[in-house]
Amino acid sequence: MPLQDLNVKKAQKLLSRIMEFELAGVVRYTHYSLMVAGPNRIPIVAFMKAQASESLLHAQQAGEILTGLGGHPTLTIAQIPESYQHSVKDILEESLAHERSALTLYKEFLDVVEDRSVYLEEFARTQIAQEEMHGLEVRKMLRDVAVTAPDFDLGHHDEPPREKKKKKKKKDKQRKA
Repeated sequence: MPLQDLNVKKAQKLLSRIMEFELAGVVRYTHYSLMVAGPNRIPIVAFMKAQASESLLHAQQAGEILTGLGGHPTLTIAQIPESYQHSVKDILEESLAHERSALTLYKEFLDVVEDRSVYLEEFARTQIAQEEMHGLEVRKMLRDVAVTAPDFDLGHHDEPPREKKKKKKKKDKQRKA
């Protein structure tokens, strides 16, 4: 089957968006690596730092292809919303959402280049496979968080959790009466 004409402008636009998104991933994952706390901190920090490094590599790869197609690499990054929620579970859920968004971008890029450039198609498929793999890894990490997450936040309570439970039971009894 002969290759169709590539819409270079559309490919450039998507590569620019991918660059911006991956550069935002560098900041996001670096932030997460600094905010992780708890008994599993060390392996999760290592994972987040590896994700930041990989995001930088992906941004550089997209930029190389962009300039190869005659485009100009961006100096901006995609918006990074801050939830101010930094439990391991929250961080992993935000990471999973980020991976899903990256997957969507790479699939859009694949739609533009499929049957138009073998090299660009293979690049897109490789990135899609990596993002899917990251999503699987994060989902597996989330399974453990539910088991190891503490029942209470030690830093924001004036009394022990047991005392709060007693008071809550007493209030519930009073309401029922």
